[in-house]
Amino acid sequence: MYNFESQHVVVTGGTRGIGAGITESFLKAGATVIATYAGNDEAAHVFKEKHSLYGEKLILKKFNVANTSDVENFFSEYEKSFPSLEILVNNAGIRKDNIIASMSENEWDGVIDTNLKGTYNMTRFAVLAMMKNRYGRIINMSSVGGKLGLPGQANYAASKAGQIALSLSVSKEVAKRNITINNICPGFIETELLKDLPEDQIKEYKSQVPMKRFGKVEEVAHAVLFFATKEASYITGTTLDIAGGLNA
Repeated sequence: MYNFESQHVVVTGGTRGIGAGITESFLKAGATVIATYAGNDEAAHVFKEKHSLYGEKLILKKFNVANTSDVENFFSEYEKSFPSLEILVNNAGIRKDNIIASMSENEWDGVIDTNLKGTYNMTRFAVLAMMKNRYGRIINMSSVGGKLGLPGQANYAASKAGQIALSLSVSKEVAKRNITINNICPGFIETELLKDLPEDQIKEYKSQVPMKRFGKVEEVAHAVLFFATKEASYITGTTLDIAGGLNA
């Protein structure tokens, strides 16, 4: 359905969960994908082996998106290896849930640093790379949690709402360079994070969703690819919920 031949895509957190689905979808569409990950070498190795048929079209890079030096080094190496950067998907994210009265400074800083500062770091350097060719697509994986404000997720909700606000500003800064930046807000999606939840909690979450089911990773990836197309050239600064009707 989509054709991304000769295009280069960076997907942060691209070897697990929703990120893995996004990476797979771009590979199937012909893109060269650089999937980043922070620390799980075993999971990354399994992911690479699973997709060995794509050969050099799948490259894995290990670094921390919250570390500015790591990100700068990544882009420095990237520009030596690839002629251009067409697409960035800011998907890397973590959760450290706790009620605000018990939330530690480390729990707050860890989530904000990875989810929001990581988006800032990657977007900043990606924009510099994209401006050279006067073209780019940036997609931030936010969350309906950034608008709903689920209990125990003040840090996560703040980071995801921050991604949306960041995009609104950046979209106005880069529009004349033919660079778009949009947000996708998944709801409850079937990944390993949900599989670990107690059965009664899963039933409670499903009861909140008008469609009465969790979303599939492919349903999220499809929207990412749409935003990444050349045809989506007049869409920027927007947010799309993929949540089965679960809206703020």
